[in-house]
Amino acid sequence: MKAPLNRKVFVVGYGAATPLGKTFASTWEAAVSGRAGLRKITRCEVCTRSNVVGEIPDWNPDLLPYVNRKEASLWEAAYVFLTMEVCREALANAGLVIDAESGPRTGCLIGSALNGTDAYRIAMDNYVNHGPLKVSPYLLPNICANLPAGKAGMLLGFTGPIFSPQGACASGNHAIAIGARMIRDGDCDFVLAGGVETCLVPEIIQGFANMLATIKVGPHDRAAADPTQASRPFSIDRKGFVLSEGAAVVVLAAEDKIRALGLTPKAEVVGIGWNSDAHHFTRPNPTTIIRAMHEAIADAALSPHDIGAINAHGTSTPTGDSAEVDCLRAVFGKGLSGIPVSANKSQVGHSLGASAAIEAALAIEAMQQGLVLPTVNHIPDPSFSDLDVVPNQTRKHQHEFVLSNSFGFGGTNCCIIFRGT
Repeated sequence: MKAPLNRKVFVVGYGAATPLGKTFASTWEAAVSGRAGLRKITRCEVCTRSNVVGEIPDWNPDLLPYVNRKEASLWEAAYVFLTMEVCREALANAGLVIDAESGPRTGCLIGSALNGTDAYRIAMDNYVNHGPLKVSPYLLPNICANLPAGKAGMLLGFTGPIFSPQGACASGNHAIAIGARMIRDGDCDFVLAGGVETCLVPEIIQGFANMLATIKVGPHDRAAADPTQASRPFSIDRKGFVLSEGAAVVVLAAEDKIRALGLTPKAEVVGIGWNSDAHHFTRPNPTTIIRAMHEAIADAALSPHDIGAINAHGTSTPTGDSAEVDCLRAVFGKGLSGIPVSANKSQVGHSLGASAAIEAALAIEAMQQGLVLPTVNHIPDPSFSDLDVVPNQTRKHQHEFVLSNSFGFGGTNCCIIFRGT
């Protein structure tokens, strides 16, 4: 194999669809204003008090110009069209034109935790109620993890490597990390990297409720009157995460191509730390999480005191939030109190394989604008008195480096450090 080129890798654009908005611009506007995009579910009917979710507002793929009646009937997995549109937005935001030169050098890595679960559900209903011949011949493509990236390539014209990093809730960060390494080494010049999740189906919602992962909103909970308050990371009354749909893609580019094409860098990918817990399928392992953060800092040739802001995994579960804070204390020591820690899931909920990519895009834009986004719905927990969670309002804060943490089921950890430009 050829020697790696050791190129620097930058983020030059992004697209997103979240419970705060169906584009990155609308998501950002709502995030800065301190809103949360959570509500009682309308996508389906559920028989559980875990009925507060994050839905992408005004999202209707039938209105997209490239979705005709035939396409809509064949592609029943909602993550397909969502990926195509967010990739289109990301390329437009970056100003990157896919042509005969850039197309073969552009890859697409879109992670997901659940893939086309909704299409499989439709197929099972048809099989049970209408017979085996009513199962769609497109079922297998619909649930194939690389298909959203493949369909985005068919729409947009890139022909570089496409696949789906499967890292559960850390999938988006894995996509960014792998894409950055591919560009660094010379396999690609550009990579669309991110995650997508369309998980709001009854069985998935009920499954998370039965494993006591998501919040059950009782009559006296503050989210009963105001569902936007259901996700409250690091808050004393946190009770579980809020399941959300969503997607985000960042466009990664090699430094030499940025100069040649006149693109505008938003941040450099400078440090990656990733490992696995070998511990438990849901409970975090502090030893390996601490090591992942240390390795990201070392990969960036930095010290902990260089980190100016932290984008926390911050799911709003009692155990998970406590474990993450303990790990942050182990890495940053007494300096932790001087580093703002934002938990975006307080605003957009937990979109599983898409969450890390959404949070990376928000963290980069905040760094670009000299801000840190808030952790909304916050009521202080005395056991976290040394933690600055940027409670409830966006704050001005100039910083050069942000650490973005993401951890997933199965014990998968991926931490990335971005440098502002």
